[in-house]
Amino acid sequence: MSHDHHHDHDHDHDHTEPPEEVALRVKALESLLLEKGLIDPVAMDALIDTYEHQIGPRNGAQVVAKAWADPEYRRRLLEDATAAIAELGFSGVQGEDMVVVENTPAVHNVTVCTLCSCYPWPTLGLPPAWYKSAPYRSRIVMDPRGVLAEFGLNIAADREIRVWDSSAELRYLVLPQRPEGTADWSEEQLATLVTRDSMIGTGLALTPATA
Repeated sequence: MSHDHHHDHDHDHDHTEPPEEVALRVKALESLLLEKGLIDPVAMDALIDTYEHQIGPRNGAQVVAKAWADPEYRRRLLEDATAAIAELGFSGVQGEDMVVVENTPAVHNVTVCTLCSCYPWPTLGLPPAWYKSAPYRSRIVMDPRGVLAEFGLNIAADREIRVWDSSAELRYLVLPQRPEGTADWSEEQLATLVTRDSMIGTGLALTPATA
């Protein structure tokens, strides 16, 4: 089993955080609303969950669905992901470049940021809590097959697993395999099969039966 590990970090802080001024304004507004009893903490958590699991990853789902449906777009995406993703109106908040890695019957890709939690915000929204956790960041590199199994994703022993380490300058997005039984599906229909985890590599796209 071979792994591709990319350790080109030269930073020591969390580049997935919004710009400091924006973060401070959001925190101040949230605190004020809570203090005045205008928002419910439970509702706030539900809103964050919505952006993390639904609204955010829908951008990436559009990218994946177009790549599945349009071979020419797929070629552009794999050759120059930053430009191809920008075609759909999504670009890096801080100018970071994107690289798309494609899952195949022989190779399964998974992404991580070992030194902090760099994450492709414009295409995936908020990073899940486990992505930022120290156990995931260290163990996915040392034992990717075992960690993926804990996610319920059992990769065959003869299939290579490649681990891609994001940085402040470079973010990775996994292009999952297109599910069978979708030959006549539109891009809009295909997008409903794309999950956040399938674009990180800790999951697979949904099938027509499970969607």
